[in-house]
Amino acid sequence: MLSLPTSYSELVSRVTTGGTREVFDPATEELIGLAPEQGTDVLDELVAKAREAQPAWAALSHAERSDYLMKMADAIEHASEPLAELLSREQGKPLNGPNARFELGGCVAWTRATASFGLEEETLVDDGETRAVLNYRPIGVVGGIGPWNWPLMITIWQIAPALRMGNTIVLKPSEYTTLSVLALVEVINTVLPEGVVQIIPATPEVGAAMTIHPGIDKITFTGSTATGKKIAASTADTLKRLTLELGGNDAGIVLDDADPKAIAEGLFWGAFINTGQTCAALKRLYVPDSLYDQVCDELVAVAQNMPMGVGLEEQNVLGPLQNKAQYDIVANLVQKAKDGGARVLLGGNPDEDAKGFFYPTTLMADIDKDNPLVVEEQFGPALPIIRYSTLEEALEEANKLNVGLGASVWSSNIERAREVAAKVQAGTVWINKHGAIDPRIPFGGIKESGYGVEFGVEGLKHMGLPQVICE
Repeated sequence: MLSLPTSYSELVSRVTTGGTREVFDPATEELIGLAPEQGTDVLDELVAKAREAQPAWAALSHAERSDYLMKMADAIEHASEPLAELLSREQGKPLNGPNARFELGGCVAWTRATASFGLEEETLVDDGETRAVLNYRPIGVVGGIGPWNWPLMITIWQIAPALRMGNTIVLKPSEYTTLSVLALVEVINTVLPEGVVQIIPATPEVGAAMTIHPGIDKITFTGSTATGKKIAASTADTLKRLTLELGGNDAGIVLDDADPKAIAEGLFWGAFINTGQTCAALKRLYVPDSLYDQVCDELVAVAQNMPMGVGLEEQNVLGPLQNKAQYDIVANLVQKAKDGGARVLLGGNPDEDAKGFFYPTTLMADIDKDNPLVVEEQFGPALPIIRYSTLEEALEEANKLNVGLGASVWSSNIERAREVAAKVQAGTVWINKHGAIDPRIPFGGIKESGYGVEFGVEGLKHMGLPQVICE
């Protein structure tokens, strides 16, 4: 079994051996290394290995598998600094702020939390005549298809509950962040039995092959709604189990009793965490007429003091867009907002000659409620701030889209905020914060933001098959 890597150079050397595809830093456009790419023939081999390893892994007790998860967490923690540096170079996110080091801390915390959850046999009926108990059994082999925005933490969200429930897993990372996920798997496989976690660095075509592969029993996917719909369709013939965490366009509603200065930093990080590249980020903000100018001013005051730049420079807390395609989406939507008469409070003026995919922190005011920057997911550092006159109007606008991942309500009156939150159509509604996920609390979307949940005991159940034994 390999030893843990102790430096960035050692880690990169391990994961780029035999690589063929050039990988560039989105902040500097410098070459990081060469990523390997494999095809469906390798996928068949990896699935076979995972199927071979699964019975012995499932035969372990929950306590034994949890012990392995704790060893995984220790290994990640030990290698967290070289992993964070590689993540920063490949994904673009800065080391500091809620970014690369934060993501590695999340990997450790989620793994340990998942190891700690109890999942006891549940007695459904025991009345002297009938006794029925419910348990959850392993599904088999899970296929995990991951995104590029939080590549390591979301991979752990796939691995940890799958393993805890007695499954083995085959992973296909995004082609944009292949090296980071390869490195994470390299680290955790220093403590796991062979075959339990497999990874295939490949193109999206191999991900599509996973969804129809007869040896894979469940797909867990985080990504766009369009791709999620394709996965749902392609898995129909084999009736694979699915967990789909798809796109969102999260609304935040500021109530007229909120304190603009007190909520400004929370609003900022709700929107701009990971430079806006987060499924459950705050992507459209509704503010009442009475507070509109104050909220805009306070947001500008916070945003203009958040440094953006190369991720390895310790002072930066905002980075580039991860890839040119995403940069173009953001730039196009901001231009449409300008063309539609929106007022630029901050940003909106990228330096087209600068290196890297940096789009400046952008706040747009007095924007039409149906402007593309409002109704389409921007997935980047541009926040539209929309006026409303009545709370009913704000709720109608917040709920009118066909997605429903997260949302938030901001108020000084917690009881009133709860009443409003209950009327918002989203899988999670936060009060006076946004995107504050917790490994103990189930998370998932409604409408076209997907189905199935992750995290907590409910997330474990979605990595198992319910079995009732009735006497």
